[in-house]
Amino acid sequence: MLLLSALGWSTAIGYQLEHATWWFVLDGSLGVAAWILTIWRRRFPLSVALITNAVTCVSSSASGPATLSLFSLSTRRRWREIIPASLTGLAAAIVFMSQDPTQQDGPLALAAGLLLTIVAITVGWGMYVGSRRELLTTLRERAETAESEQAARVAQARTAERARIAREMHDVLAHRISMVAMHAGALGYRDDLGADEVRRSAQIIRDSSHQALVELRQVLGVLRDDPGDAQPEPPQPSAEHVPDLVAQFRRAGMNVDATGLELGTDLPPSIGRTVYRVVQEGLTNAAKHAPDTLVTLTLHGAPDDGVVVEVVNRLPIGSSDGALPRSGLGLVGLAERAELAGGRLTRMRDDRTFTLRVWLPWPT
Repeated sequence: MLLLSALGWSTAIGYQLEHATWWFVLDGSLGVAAWILTIWRRRFPLSVALITNAVTCVSSSASGPATLSLFSLSTRRRWREIIPASLTGLAAAIVFMSQDPTQQDGPLALAAGLLLTIVAITVGWGMYVGSRRELLTTLRERAETAESEQAARVAQARTAERARIAREMHDVLAHRISMVAMHAGALGYRDDLGADEVRRSAQIIRDSSHQALVELRQVLGVLRDDPGDAQPEPPQPSAEHVPDLVAQFRRAGMNVDATGLELGTDLPPSIGRTVYRVVQEGLTNAAKHAPDTLVTLTLHGAPDDGVVVEVVNRLPIGSSDGALPRSGLGLVGLAERAELAGGRLTRMRDDRTFTLRVWLPWPT
């Protein structure tokens, strides 16, 4: 832009110094003022462009800031601003050339065509730069949005993984630890047990503790390799193991009335695994919160109709000071597991009973 000002003024400065000193002073003063005015070209783009281009009718040294302000205005890519500023600059330049004695010998049409070409190049270049800036801004915003979405997905995956770990740990260990705590509490409370009864309770505690360690190692293996809920590492329980699970609770002293334990072998493995976990959690909750009561377990279902698991236990009369702590997370984990399998969980409680019902899909 400084070079354009120098080239524009170089054709008239000799005449101005020799014949019109006032014009030299005016030309230089307006050029300096136009350069100072370009500082505000981004804040007031149209006004600065109109003023700097208008003063070129008497000041050739203002051609540089006039071109700069027109270029800056063109980056906004608004024709309602570009056209008035361009016409103003073109008209002012033609007026200057028609009044400049040093330009009288050249054809005015040729000069006007040259000026029109310069204005077109300036406007086109400015619009290209503005388009590129907008493209870079859009790409930057998209990158920032993608990073934010990625961070949100990572946080969501982390939360889901924590929930899965908590669910697996609870499902595997809760009922084993409950059995251990129940029999250990009985040994500490009962002082009239015979040697055989004490030995049998100790055997149950030892077996439950050993099984808890085995299942804990299985869960840690699943979490370490991260196969997910859909395809966990074998061995994993299924609906075929529900009778063995009920037998374990009966051996521990629970009064369980179970029907429909044989669902068949057509049940998908993932649904069968969820059925096992529902029965396990339902009986464990009954053993923890309603000991010495009748527990009714009902399983029934068919392909396309789904599987229904229902655990009903009578509410105990009074409470025990030595009751096991209530975490409140078992049913939350069951609800999450049922939703992951496409089912639903329902809890009902009245004055006498507590009912846990879970429906799971059984696709053909």
